[in-house]
Amino acid sequence: MTRKGIQQRGPVRDGETETGEPVLAAAADHRSLLLLRGAATLLFAFLVFFWPKLTVTGLAVLWGGYSLADGTLALTAASFARRGAPRIWLGVIGLAGLACAASALFALDLLVGHLVGIISIWAISTGMMQLWAALELRKTVDGDWVLAVDGLGALLFGLALALWPGPEEQVLVWVTGWFALALGSLFTSIGVWLGRPT
Repeated sequence: MTRKGIQQRGPVRDGETETGEPVLAAAADHRSLLLLRGAATLLFAFLVFFWPKLTVTGLAVLWGGYSLADGTLALTAASFARRGAPRIWLGVIGLAGLACAASALFALDLLVGHLVGIISIWAISTGMMQLWAALELRKTVDGDWVLAVDGLGALLFGLALALWPGPEEQVLVWVTGWFALALGSLFTSIGVWLGRPT
């Protein structure tokens, strides 16, 4: 994924903004957030894969811990973000993460019972946001197809999980781990890419 040159995009008139520039600027502003969220997601995936004899209840507890970390990071970034859509999205993500963490602490049985639905919503919403970002960035960067393919994969994963009638315990654990690994790798890769000199 590389940034396109100005010459390739053509001139931009005064008062106009290039399609995708606000999204790219917002991502650059939150490079540290992307790296930290990537690290938290990769740690969650690592624990899912290597926790001995992990059950759905254990997965729910790990999910609650991950949601607490991710939600806190998102809300912290939202409090310092510029006004606009990225700030609103960060706030929504943060509040959703804290709600999941609270349910793991105070209503674990309820969280376990709805874990498949929660993870499928997480995947679908993540995929939709990635597809939207890829669409916005199509004239700003090369390689936006990587984000689009990952978003489509996340969307299909979420839909499949939502329509899957009662997945087996170990299957749910492993597919959640692989999805977290892919998402964490994407966050980290974008954060590293944004730090490269143009």
